[in-house]
Amino acid sequence: MGWPIGDWNLFLVIAARVLALIEVAPLLSSSGVPQVAKVGLAAFAAAAVFPAVKAAGYPIPEDGVAYLLLIAGEAMIGLVMGFFLSIVYSAFTTAGQFFSLQIGFGAMETFDPLAEIEIPVMGQFLNLIAMFVFVATKGFQRLFLVGVQGSFSAMRAIDLVGRGADIVGFLGRSVGALFLQSLVLSMPVLGTLFVVTVGLGLLSKAAPQMNLMSEGFPVSLLVTYFIMLTALPLMMEAFSRIIDAGFSDLALLVGGAR
Repeated sequence: MGWPIGDWNLFLVIAARVLALIEVAPLLSSSGVPQVAKVGLAAFAAAAVFPAVKAAGYPIPEDGVAYLLLIAGEAMIGLVMGFFLSIVYSAFTTAGQFFSLQIGFGAMETFDPLAEIEIPVMGQFLNLIAMFVFVATKGFQRLFLVGVQGSFSAMRAIDLVGRGADIVGFLGRSVGALFLQSLVLSMPVLGTLFVVTVGLGLLSKAAPQMNLMSEGFPVSLLVTYFIMLTALPLMMEAFSRIIDAGFSDLALLVGGAR
C-alpha cells in the first residue's frame, strides 16, 4: 500500500476533504486554533486513512482539469459535513439567546472566540456547557471516525452530482430542526419566565404602587438561576442526545440513506 508520498495525488485528494472539514467543524474551526495546527492535523488524518482509501481503489483522473475538479468536490464534501455539525452545535447557543431578553440580559453580550461573534451571556454559558459535553461524549473521535474514515468508504466527489438535491434538502431540514431543538432546550426557562411575567403583570394590577420594573428583574434572574441549576443535568443529557443524533444523521448523509 505504500507511504502517502508515493501517491501524492491521492493523498492531496484525501487531505482536501479533511482540511475542509476541520476548517468548518465545531471547535476546530476556531481562530484560536493555529492554521498550522489545522493543516498538520489534516495531513495526519489523511495519512491515517490513506491505506484504506488506496486499497478500496479510489480512481484518480489523468487530466489536470478533472483532477482539480475532483479536489474541489472533495473539499465541498468536507464543507457540507462540517457545516451540518456546526448547525447541530449552534442549537445550544440559540437556546440561550431565546430567553436572554426575558431575563434582562438582552443588551449584555460577550465575544465568542469560536464563532467570532458577540452573543448574549446565557448563549455563551450554554455554548461552554455544550463544548464540555461535546468533548466528554468523544465528539472529536467520532468526528474523524464518521467524517473522515466513514465518509471515504461511503461517499466520493462524483456522488455530489447525483445527490446534490438530496444534500441541499437535508441541510435545509437541518436548519429547521436547529430552531426546533433550540426551542425545546430553552422551554424550561422560557416557559417559567412566561409564567413569572404573567404573575408580575397581575401583581401590577393588584398593587399599582409597586415598582415592578425594578423588582421584576431580580425575581426573573433568581428564578432563571434556580431553573438552570435544577434543569442543568437534564439539559446536559439533552445536549448529549442532540450530539449523538447529529453524528447519526451525518453517517446517514454520507452513507446515502437520506
